[in-house]
Amino acid sequence: MTLRKSLAVGTVVLALIAGAIIVGWFSPRDTGPLEFNGEQAFKHVEAQMAFGPRPPGSEANRKTGDYILSELKRLGWQAESQEFMYRDTVVRNIIGQAAIGQEPVIIVGAHYDTRWYADQDKVAPLAPVPGANDGASGAAVLLELARVLDVRNSKHEIWLAFFDAEDNGGINGWDWIVGSTYMANNLTVTPKVMILADMVGDADQQFYFDFNSDPTLSAELFQIAAGLGYGAQFIPAPKYAMHDDHIPFAKRGVAAVDLIDFDYPYWHTSADTIDKISSASLERVGRTIEVYVEQNR
Repeated sequence: MTLRKSLAVGTVVLALIAGAIIVGWFSPRDTGPLEFNGEQAFKHVEAQMAFGPRPPGSEANRKTGDYILSELKRLGWQAESQEFMYRDTVVRNIIGQAAIGQEPVIIVGAHYDTRWYADQDKVAPLAPVPGANDGASGAAVLLELARVLDVRNSKHEIWLAFFDAEDNGGINGWDWIVGSTYMANNLTVTPKVMILADMVGDADQQFYFDFNSDPTLSAELFQIAAGLGYGAQFIPAPKYAMHDDHIPFAKRGVAAVDLIDFDYPYWHTSADTIDKISSASLERVGRTIEVYVEQNR
């Protein structure tokens, strides 16, 4: 990812796969209300990191996508891949759906691929980026949301969108945000909201308003975070203008927000490793999104 991140979230025609679906609503659990657990999310970071660096087209990327699909289905979500070719490489977005058939749609997104080269690394610029924060953290938040979101009687269809090929812009002729751009360009519906979770696990966490995000939705999310006691980490002041996976949706008129902690010194370096992130940081982001989605059921 970069300050000029590419976005590729096109349309998705999702074939319904057999799962725990009831007409009008869907619930992945039979128990009472659950709350986002940062330690559970951290386990998903560990699982992704165990595959190694995960650039598009790699075996590790494929295994990560398979893991995401398996977890979504295990948790009772309708899940499907969206595959397409980009520069002779198979790119695969993954979408989990709940409360299918309700309108409009709320999308929560993250990318799961990593960057081929650590070009911001002064020592090893040709090393692959491990992607603990830049890749694994956002995907881990979405997978824990799949476990805890209460979508019973939801008035909105919920998508958890995992984007591939976000993070290799400027390498070998690649663009940024390839996966999200493809998804957005192929949408057959107009979502109400798109919330992006990108680089959200930094142990030294600081979020600011993004100039390219919807200001009303940004303010609502930051207000929820403050109410949860996260005011020190969610700072309601603009700082960056991010070109990220939310942009293709914003171009379609969707209220889109990028939750990104860009004050991360290990960005695009070989030091973007699991010791740089924390379960508490994952929990703050996940809990904020969980409250927003459940308040807007």
